[in-house]
Amino acid sequence: MRRRHLLTLAAAGAVAGCAYGGSPRRANGAAAIEAPGGGASASPAELVFPRDFGWGAATSAYQIEGAAKEDGRGPSVWDVFSHEPGRIRNGDTGDVAADHYHRFHEDLDLMKDLGLKSYRFSISWPRVLPTGWGTVNAKGLDFYRKLVDGLLARGIAPVVTLFHWDTPQALQDLGGWENRDCAKWFADYAHTMFTALGDKVPIWLTLNEPKTVVDVGYTAGTHAPGKRDRQLANVVGHHLLLGHGLAVQALRGTNAKGRIGAALSLSPTYPADDSAAARRQATIADGEENRRWLDPLLLGRYPQDWLATQPADAPLRAAIKDGDLAVIGAQSDLLGVNYYGTTHVTGTGSRVMQHPTSQATWQEIDPNGLFDLLTRIKRDYGDIPLTITENGMATKNAMQDQDRITFLRDHLAAAHRAIKADVKLESYHLWSLMDNFEWAEGYTQRWGIVNIDFATQRRTHKASADWYKAVIARNGV
Repeated sequence: MRRRHLLTLAAAGAVAGCAYGGSPRRANGAAAIEAPGGGASASPAELVFPRDFGWGAATSAYQIEGAAKEDGRGPSVWDVFSHEPGRIRNGDTGDVAADHYHRFHEDLDLMKDLGLKSYRFSISWPRVLPTGWGTVNAKGLDFYRKLVDGLLARGIAPVVTLFHWDTPQALQDLGGWENRDCAKWFADYAHTMFTALGDKVPIWLTLNEPKTVVDVGYTAGTHAPGKRDRQLANVVGHHLLLGHGLAVQALRGTNAKGRIGAALSLSPTYPADDSAAARRQATIADGEENRRWLDPLLLGRYPQDWLATQPADAPLRAAIKDGDLAVIGAQSDLLGVNYYGTTHVTGTGSRVMQHPTSQATWQEIDPNGLFDLLTRIKRDYGDIPLTITENGMATKNAMQDQDRITFLRDHLAAAHRAIKADVKLESYHLWSLMDNFEWAEGYTQRWGIVNIDFATQRRTHKASADWYKAVIARNGV
């Protein structure tokens, strides 16, 4: 899940965003749709989704699994980072998290009760390959076999993410994603998973939010591995994309039947006013925030205006080898879209908030931005099938989370508009199924529709869970 610190990006000479035209957005957007009064509703849907639309939810391994040192699992960069003093709020770690590793049968039944059609989760790379490569940890692989089999037995399609930020520490000790070889190590790990589960998994996602790894892990230093070097960060970004391309090639070389793509965090950015300077800054921001990821994956090239911002002696230029972009641009079957909100920039490139924020103060809530984003992808990159792989908000409202219900309903309405505009949107995965370890924020932010009492590990539906269950049952909002 994206956890951004945009002020650090400004210091690095980059602002999050995606440009759309020359006029500023309305500050208020469309009127919010009032949420129901909580609990499941039998009323018919006003906005009906396609019959085969996939209603899902998402999680990631380090945020929910726990069992950090059990059954042969090796340490990841997040295990090391979270144990360093001062890194995580309140000194929290993912050692136990939501204890999903031990409670996955209970969680599978919870998913079935909600009526989920798909479940997006990630593989812990060091649980399967403790040192990142070499001998497979049989117990770790068996956990994911049982998880996938349990999903299929309940009629839930597994959507598997291979990398959700938990680089094996043993590989980090060799340079991690700074080392070009990491792309090959990742592809070998991906091949291991394709071979083990390729007959059962319909959708594979290679990377989750490479942008966040670059911006927060290697520029701001507030995520693992905690580095602050923008030039190095851009090299990491290229190697992540190369790993994606090599993993796509690896899937094509197996008998796996599943489709493959990446999950990108994308944020529409708009000029904050009518000035030409603000429009220019929005275009620059779009290159940094969106096109530098979309163009290589879907067009096989970096945006020339973005590449021109890199100094002549930038390490990135040396990192891009002949043939790399052909590998990165290997045809994807679909694109995962993580959407949390919009960004507005001034003529100086500064960010200004024009919409309310969630408990996560970086999140500017604007459902209209989702419609703009989905239709923009269709317009600029063709009719690639899309899945919303993450969308949600953090709230301080514990169980009666009506603000989350309003957020979800408004964003689903925007998704429905995009489908009506002929966007090939196949499915929606809200973030998150359950409360979890929220990276640098520890356990202070709750993004789940299922409440986790971290002292007892008891799972309890929030009002938003009952609401979403009703949405799925009637296939609409």
